[in-house]
Amino acid sequence: MIAITIDGERVSVEEGATVAAALWNAGVARFRSSVSGAPRGPLCAMGICHECRVTIDGVPHRRSCLVEVAAGMTVETRG
Repeated sequence: MIAITIDGERVSVEEGATVAAALWNAGVARFRSSVSGAPRGPLCAMGICHECRVTIDGVPHRRSCLVEVAAGMTVETRG
């Protein structure tokens, strides 16, 4: 297990998991909001739909289903 920060909260996640899997396992269902404010989350889980975009270590619009977690990583789903 490794530690990452999700929306300011430190959580333990399984090493080797994708960020999307780590978010789901932490109980996060809303990864971002659409322009109309509707909640969005993973749809395809293979990088095609772009619905799982989050900010990872300060870089916005990263597809969380394609990024493996790393110790100390910071993930933001807000904004």
